[in-house]
Amino acid sequence: MTTVACAPVDLVEVWRGDILESMHQGHAVICGADGQIVDAWGDAGAVIYPRSSCKMIQALPLIESGAADAHGLGTRQLALACASHQGARIHTDPVQDWLDTLGLQDADFRCGPQWPADVPARNAIIRAHAGPCQIHNNCSGKHAGFLTLNRHISGGADYELVDHPVQQMGRAAFQETTGEDSPGYGIDGCSAPNFATTVHGLARAMAAFASAHDRSDTRSHAMVRLREAMMLHPELVAGETRACTDLMRAMDGRAAIKTGAEGVFVAIVPEARVGVALKIADGTTRAAEAAIAAILVRLGVLDADHPAARARMVPDIRNWRGTLCGRIAPVTALAGR
Repeated sequence: MTTVACAPVDLVEVWRGDILESMHQGHAVICGADGQIVDAWGDAGAVIYPRSSCKMIQALPLIESGAADAHGLGTRQLALACASHQGARIHTDPVQDWLDTLGLQDADFRCGPQWPADVPARNAIIRAHAGPCQIHNNCSGKHAGFLTLNRHISGGADYELVDHPVQQMGRAAFQETTGEDSPGYGIDGCSAPNFATTVHGLARAMAAFASAHDRSDTRSHAMVRLREAMMLHPELVAGETRACTDLMRAMDGRAAIKTGAEGVFVAIVPEARVGVALKIADGTTRAAEAAIAAILVRLGVLDADHPAARARMVPDIRNWRGTLCGRIAPVTALAGR
């Protein structure tokens, strides 16, 4: 049977006054523990780059190989391995400590320097008449995980290359958890390869994390450790004012969520044993945040009236004087209104 690709569908509205000013379209899938689709909008078979939303998959070999335990990694390091952090001291200090225990330096990273999004950290660098280091990169925790795995397997220095054993282990974990052969890869902002999959495949991987407590194999134990670390330390996964941190705090350990560049978002919901993946076609973050919040409310793990939920799902649009000008909201079909 031939599968017909579907166009992206309306997911998030942007109103100014009484006129619908913009519409964000995309694809979203809720997947069950059996790998089958529970609910979907748009094209579940749309091929996407998960970008940073799949960092928990990339961290699986770190645990499965024995590297995490051999180097005494705790929940904070595991959360940072899954993080797209702000570059605040709360993030960079533990990553620096992690590097120190490995006997490595900033130059051993392959993620590139990045100005921190955290304002105090950025201002401190400016006042010092300095520039950012690689440790400030939002992916430095993931790369510390790569370096730990690389040390464990005695790999070469260029661990970010697609044919390096570290990335090949990551590719194997990615394809196994998504249940799909990746059609290719792109180079992510942090220089590591980012393997493509379908929205359904990404949701299937998140469902495997969500239902991992039902199984007793090595991978499932690793999945539980990573998702629990994320939920235990939401402040490390992103940072203050960020959707991942704010919404995980609002859900109080009921779900782990992770954003990715270009309008990608995923969720792991253990109590419902489902995974969620979504992609906003135009790559807009505000729409991805509104859509994931709406789905989490739909799944019953996020209170629609919680301030963090309202700030992401139905935020007001105000001008520079603070005047209410409009609103953003998920479409009825997504929100279940």
